Order: sequence, then C-alpha cells, then structure tokens
Amino acid sequence: MSQNIKTYSPANSSFLDGRAWRRMVADLWGSRELIRSLAYRDYSVRYRQSVLGYVWAVAPQVITVGIFAFLARYRVFDMGQPTLPYLVHALWSISVWQLFSVSLVNCTNSLVTAGSLVTKINFPKESLVIASTGKALIDFLIRLVPVFIVMLWTGFVPSAAVLYIPFILVLVMLFAIGIGFVLAVVNLVIRDMGNMVSMVMTFGMFLSPILYPPPVTAPFSLVNVLNPFSPLLIATQEMLAGAPQSQPVALALTALLSVVVFAVGWRVFCITMPRVAERA
Repeated sequence: MSQNIKTYSPANSSFLDGRAWRRMVADLWGSRELIRSLAYRDYSVRYRQSVLGYVWAVAPQVITVGIFAFLARYRVFDMGQPTLPYLVHALWSISVWQLFSVSLVNCTNSLVTAGSLVTKINFPKESLVIASTGKALIDFLIRLVPVFIVMLWTGFVPSAAVLYIPFILVLVMLFAIGIGFVLAVVNLVIRDMGNMVSMVMTFGMFLSPILYPPPVTAPFSLVNVLNPFSPLLIATQEMLAGAPQSQPVALALTALLSVVVFAVGWRVFCITMPRVAERA
C-alpha cells in the first residue's frame, strides 16, 4: 500500500516561515564538515604544484600599494593624511577590500564551478557558496604578513582596539555572502554575471578609502556616504590607529544592513535555488 507523503521543504514555504528558518539553520549546521572539506579542497587545488605559491596572494597587494606610495612620495597625487602611516593604511585597507571583493566574486561563481554537484547530489547548496569564501579568508591571512612587516619597519604599534576588528570582518563576510547568495543563482541563468561582478569590483576599489584617506569635501565625501563598504573599512582603520569612531551611526546602520543582506540573500537562495537548478 503506497502513501503520498509530501516532504516539507523551505523552498515551498513563505519568506518569514519560522519552520523554514529553523530547517535552514539545521541544514547549514549539519553541513559544517562539508563546508570545511570544500574550502580545503579549493585551497589545496590553488596552491598545489605552485612554485611561487603564496607569493601570488600578496603580489597584487604589494605592487599596487608600491605604485601609489611612489606616486604619493613624489606628489604626483595628493593622498592626504590618513590616520595611519600611509603604507600601513594602504596595505591593510587593500587586504580588507580583497577579502570582500574576492569573497563576492567566488560566491558568485561557486555554483557554476561546482558543475554536476548542483544538480546530481542532494545537499544544502548554500554550502558551496559559503565554502567558496575559504580561499579569500586564507589569502587575507597571508596578506597580513606584509602589513605586519611594514608595521615593524615604521615602528607603528596598533592600539588595543584591534581586538574588535574581527567583529567588523565578520560583518564584511556576511555582507559579501549575502549578496553572493543572490548573484550565485543569477549566474546559473546568466553566465555573464561572474565577469560583470569581477569588473565592478575592480573599479569599486577606487570608490572606497583604500589608497587614500576618507574624503571630507563634497562631492567626493558623498561617495563614502553611499558606499556601504566604507563605514566598515573606516572603522577598522580607526581601530588600528586607536582613534575614536568618526562614523558611529553609519557603522551601526551598515552592521545592521550586513546582517539583513545575509539573511535575505540566504532565504532568497533557498527559495529560488531548487527551481533554478532544474534548468541549470
């Protein structure tokens, strides 16, 4: 005797359904070992049989900062006066930016690069998106080495407020993953999305106070106001320097935005992914 049993799925429930959210959290928690394994696989594939290995993680950072430091030294560009020594400011800021931008690009491409895993194996697909940030996290830790070397060279001593920086970096990751959840699904349908995100991130670096201090005059200051990444970056710069937070309201709003973007992106992913995967 056969019975028709309808399996509950978060994809078939309303956006705010509490049962769906509990199921999503349970599925993600149950996939933690899978996420770790996928992240380690991506890391080992990248650096396996690489002669220069970790050099490629820091080369773009060091070369870019070196060029702008040269231009600033000979007054080709007026970089202003950041709260940190310029080399520390630029190396640290570009490291945080690349953590965000590389995570977002990898999240966007995560489902496409997974191939048949998306359609042939049943597991929480958000694991692929979250695991894709593993490379960005490892590269970020590697990029801290030049930052520490320059700190020693310049005699700069970070303030005790650096202990709060990991909380800001968590918000940076939540923001990137939340957007990445949506873009990963879109990229399955429109394969140009990955290239578009990479291009936007390349130009986006110059819209944040990475290679220059935060502008204080209009209209350039408006860019920082409208850029949700800037308050997070500026907060880490001021924590390094031990300076008071200059944008506490913007930081609080951006922190809330990061959590909301992550939650909404995750829910949208869970609702749309089963439907899109069938046509992928």
